[in-house]
Amino acid sequence: MKLSESLFRTWRETPEGAETRGVQFLLRAGYVRRVGSGLYAHLPLMTRVMGRLEALIREELEGVSQEVSFPVLQPRALWEASGRWEAYTQAEGIMFTVTDRAGRAHALGPTHEEVALDVVGGLVRSYRDLPVSVYQFSRKFRDELRPRFGLLRTREFVMKDAYSFHADPASLEAHFEAMSGVYGRVLSRLGVAWRAVQADSGNIGGAESREFMVLSDVGEDEVLFTPDGQYAANAERAVSRASVAAPSPFTGFARRHTPGTATVAGACAALGCDAAHMLKNVLYDAVFLRAGRRVLRPVLVSLRGDHNVNPVKLWNAVQARVDGELVGLEVAQPDAWAAGSLPLGYLAPDLPDSVIAAREDVVGSFLRLCDPAGAALRDFTTGANDTDWHVTGANWGTQYDLPEEVDVRQARAGEAALHDDTQVLQSARGIEVGHVFQLGTRYSAAMNATFTAADGSERPFQMGCYGIGVSQLAQAVAEGLSDERGLIWPDALAPFHAHLIVVDIRHEAQQEAARTLYAALRAAGLAPLLDDREERAGAKFADADLLGIPYRVTLGRTLERGEVELKDRRSGETLSLPLAEVTGWLSARFRERATRAD
Repeated sequence: MKLSESLFRTWRETPEGAETRGVQFLLRAGYVRRVGSGLYAHLPLMTRVMGRLEALIREELEGVSQEVSFPVLQPRALWEASGRWEAYTQAEGIMFTVTDRAGRAHALGPTHEEVALDVVGGLVRSYRDLPVSVYQFSRKFRDELRPRFGLLRTREFVMKDAYSFHADPASLEAHFEAMSGVYGRVLSRLGVAWRAVQADSGNIGGAESREFMVLSDVGEDEVLFTPDGQYAANAERAVSRASVAAPSPFTGFARRHTPGTATVAGACAALGCDAAHMLKNVLYDAVFLRAGRRVLRPVLVSLRGDHNVNPVKLWNAVQARVDGELVGLEVAQPDAWAAGSLPLGYLAPDLPDSVIAAREDVVGSFLRLCDPAGAALRDFTTGANDTDWHVTGANWGTQYDLPEEVDVRQARAGEAALHDDTQVLQSARGIEVGHVFQLGTRYSAAMNATFTAADGSERPFQMGCYGIGVSQLAQAVAEGLSDERGLIWPDALAPFHAHLIVVDIRHEAQQEAARTLYAALRAAGLAPLLDDREERAGAKFADADLLGIPYRVTLGRTLERGEVELKDRRSGETLSLPLAEVTGWLSARFRERATRAD
C-alpha cells in the first residue's frame, strides 16, 4: 500500500472524548474514526488489522469448529421461545429491535444462541450426528447506555461467536476446554498479558463460564487471583475466606441509645467495637416482570459490618427466588412501599413485614437473606428498628431467626483463598475479550430442540457458546502494546510488515530504491507500506512511530553508499544494511519471530 494513494491522515492532537491511550492512538493514527456515540468506522489500516486477527482466530479454530454465517435480523418468535425477548428489550434494555412493513418485530442481533439452535436443531436428528460446533464472524448490536473507552464498549462491534451441540455433559465439557485452549493460544500469539478467570454467566445463562481477560490498567473488570495460579475469578464471582473477627466485646443482650449513628463507622465508634462485630441490614427494591406487569418485592440483606454486598451475586440470588424476570435491583426507596417511616441506618434483621404497604405493585413479604459471614456472628450489635437505637450482644436463634444463608459478599484482595488459606488474593484490572459458556439445556429445553439418543428417547441438546470480541481485542492489544509515541503492533496483528520511508520524495534515486524494495518485499510474500508522501522527514518518522508497524526502513542519504537504515519499533534498535539484503533479512527475521511465538 502506498500512502500517497490511500485514505490516510494522522492527527497530532488527542481527539476529544478518547479516554484511553489505545483508542487515542487508533484515532490519531487513522485506524478508526468516530461516527457517533459508540459507533466507529474502520479505515483501511484497521481493516487490515481486523483481517489478520480474524485469520489468526480461523487458523486456531481449524479442526475445532466449522465456519457459518447467520442473519443479523432475528425473528421475535425465536427470542420469545427462549424466554429472552422481555429480558433483552425491557430488563436489560440492550437489544435494538425493528419492525418490518408487515408489522413483524425482529431483533438486531446482540448474540445468536436462538438462531444457532434453530438452524442446527433443524438439521441434526440423531446422537450419531453429534457433536457439532459452528462459528461465525459477524456484526453485533447492543444499545449500550453509556458507550465509552473507544472500541471496548460500543453499540456496534465485530465478534467471533461459536455454538456447540452435544449429546451429553461430558462432550460439552471437553469442547468447552478445547475452545478455552483456542482462546489461550490466540492471546499468547498476540503477546499480551492475559488470564482466564471464573465468571458470572449473566443473561446468557448456563452453569459454568470462563472469561478471558487482557490485563490492563484501563480494564473495567477487577480480577482476583492467587499467586499459585490455582484460582482466578472476576470480582463479580470471586469467593474468599472472610477474615476472622476478634472476640466480641459484648457479653449480654442490651438495648443502647446511639443518637446520630446511622452509619457503621458512627455506630461502632459510639459502641466501642469493630465493624466486624456489627450486623448491618440493607434494604433493596427488587423490580421484576410478572405476566408482563412490573411488580416490586422488598429485599432485606444482612451481612457483617465490614463487608460489602456483591451486586451480581445478590442479583443472581434474588432472581432465583422470585417468580418472574428480574429487571431492577437497587437500594430501596422505602417511601414507595413502606406503610410508615422507616428507621434507616438502624434496621434489624427482624424488620416486621407489617411495614410493607398493601399496594397492588408490592408483592409478598420481605425476601430475607444473610451472608454466611454474617450468620457466623456471635454477640453482635445491630439496629433496633428504632431511630438512634442499637442492640448489643445479640445472637441468632435467641433474639433473631436466622434468614436463608446465601453468599452475597464481595471478595477482596488481601483475603485468603478457599482452596488454600496461605494463598492471599491479589488484584488486577482486565479487559474482557472472550467468554465461553457451558449452557447445558438452558435454550434447548426452552425451545423444545431435541435429538434422538442412543436409547431411542428424545433429549434436549447440551449446548455451549463461545465469544471473542474481535474489535475489542484489537483495541485491548493497542492498550497493552504501545508507548508514549504510538502503537507497537505484534507481528501477528500488524497491518504491514515494514514501513518504507522515502526521506526526500524529489530525490529520484531514493524513489527508485523504494520502488525496487517495495516490489521485492511483495514478491517475497511480505506486506510493505510505502510512505511516498510529500511530507517532512520528521513528520514521516513521527507517523511511523504512531502507526506501530514492526520495522521502519529509511531510504535516505545512506543510499549513496548502497545502504538503508532499519529500526525495530518494539526494541528501538537500529542497524544499516545493504539495500539488496533487506528483503532476505526481513523475511528471516519474521520467520524467526514466528517460530519463537509458536
